[in-house]
Amino acid sequence: MSTTSCGVCSGPLPVMHRSDRRHCSRSCEAKAYRARRRQRADVDPIPIDLRVRDRWVRWSERKVPLRTDSKFASVTDPSSWSDYGAAVRSQAGVGLGYVLTVADDILCIDLDHVLAADGALEPWAADLLARLPETFIEVSHSGAGLHIWGRGSLKNGRRIAMPNGSGLEVYGDRRYIAMTGKVWRNSPSVLADLSELLPALI
Repeated sequence: MSTTSCGVCSGPLPVMHRSDRRHCSRSCEAKAYRARRRQRADVDPIPIDLRVRDRWVRWSERKVPLRTDSKFASVTDPSSWSDYGAAVRSQAGVGLGYVLTVADDILCIDLDHVLAADGALEPWAADLLARLPETFIEVSHSGAGLHIWGRGSLKNGRRIAMPNGSGLEVYGDRRYIAMTGKVWRNSPSVLADLSELLPALI
């Protein structure tokens, strides 16, 4: 049986398509190809720009940042952070976290409660994603949110709450993000420049 939706964006395939077609457009075909090539070359989806920095912590079930030795970590104390390899090997807490610092010009846009159980996006979140350049996006620990990673300078974060309970937070300094590495719809393992998007968010 042939599929009726794109394997990348989940959009509909053309009405008249070959039974072995899997993507709706050349753009989605290219994205799928890059994802396969990336997987062959590097099975770790987390961007190398994050992995090479000593900004890693662990986190507890209560979302408290931890050092690799299970002691408390601080987002303002670099001595409590670790390199990526040590953080991965550590058994402290329940997962990996990345500490944002303004000196790195790396930021994260945290979309809360935007994913339904069937994968459908809140309309405002879908609109935001459509405006993004290709950049690394992961599904949050809850399974109902997204973390959009990119480049841009942001010292003071902001939270925007939506009437239906969903919301957006954007941070670039003195904050850690609980990471999952669960890639959203074959997003690339790169950090795009999000500077042009920031004025609309802050």
